[in-house]
Amino acid sequence: MTSDPVRLGVAGLGRAFMLMVPTFDADARVKLTAAAAPRAESRAAFEEQYGGVAYPTVEDLCADPSVEAIYIATPHQMHVDHVLAAARAGKHILVEKPLAISMEDAETMVAAANEAGVHLIVGPSHSFDPPVELAAQLIASGKFGQLRMIQALNYTDFLYRPRRPEELRTEEGGGVLFSQAIHQIDVVRRLAGGMGEKIYAMTGAWDPKRPTEGAFTALMNFEGGCVANLTYSGYAHFDSDIWMNDVGELGQRKLAGAYGDARRALMALDPDDEARLKTTRTFGSGKTVDAKHNEHFGPVIALCDRADLKLTPDGVEVFGDTERGFIEATFGPAPRRTVNDALVAAVRQNKAPVQTGAWGLASLEVCHAILQSASTGQPVDLRQQCKTNEEEQTG
Repeated sequence: MTSDPVRLGVAGLGRAFMLMVPTFDADARVKLTAAAAPRAESRAAFEEQYGGVAYPTVEDLCADPSVEAIYIATPHQMHVDHVLAAARAGKHILVEKPLAISMEDAETMVAAANEAGVHLIVGPSHSFDPPVELAAQLIASGKFGQLRMIQALNYTDFLYRPRRPEELRTEEGGGVLFSQAIHQIDVVRRLAGGMGEKIYAMTGAWDPKRPTEGAFTALMNFEGGCVANLTYSGYAHFDSDIWMNDVGELGQRKLAGAYGDARRALMALDPDDEARLKTTRTFGSGKTVDAKHNEHFGPVIALCDRADLKLTPDGVEVFGDTERGFIEATFGPAPRRTVNDALVAAVRQNKAPVQTGAWGLASLEVCHAILQSASTGQPVDLRQQCKTNEEEQTG
């Protein structure tokens, strides 16, 4: 086994990549070797900062023999083509959530990676967050008895941040289900062991100018008896980061006086202006996030027989029978180091993380089940769930 850094190619230099830049820059285990992006400005910025070659197409990137693995950070609807191209080229794959939009595409992607003998990792998602992993380990240890219930809440202004037109069309992966619910689903599945059984849900599409689902609430039960409540609103005026010690989702300290900035920035903009505003957040134009804490996805409380566990950006608060305590979840050197941990372990040690292609497929199934349940008014059985690695080894 070599200790050389993983030579990583990046497909897509937009907002998703920008959120990973601090982690890549802080971690000597990963070397950004090449990239692909349609915008010449982004390609030039990548070559200037990292060297290597920036290609106009993902296919060209996949053909680069110097690249060992590819991070696919392109829009949701492009994931299937780009994952298939990477698998055909024999590259290990880290693909942004969601794995795909349709279940059929996701199944094809998982099969292609398996056939090619490459690792397919789905993330970053908030199930990688150190406090989530810490809480999952505490629950799995049995120290606090059986997990009985999970409550996960998040209230944001997600729908009023700059969006391309397709990001407001559900059929193209727009709205909160595929971009936001997938995080919450991943977190809850991680804590509960992965094996969801049934879900009952309602969604909200309340703004005709942003014609997609902007909110949902769901009840989901798991093998073993745990039940979870998942609620998310991207229309919110209340900011649930207030309940997370005023730490933002990306680990940044919330700025005083920033309330309403997202909606304020969209006022008087037409769709073309909004799309242009979105490009200001891409590599070569936008700024990275200065995180001082672990990332999070809103308040999450796991209720066990002998303690309730409250996840925070810095660790897990433990509310026991007679005592209250706190267990720290280490931060740094960058907020998403755990994603790099998974990538390096997969490429260098042939060790799969929890968030495999099969895991991403199972979480995507829940997104579709929420939409189906909301449409029919009936609960939906889940049929493609999978256990965590730990559960598979002990169950």
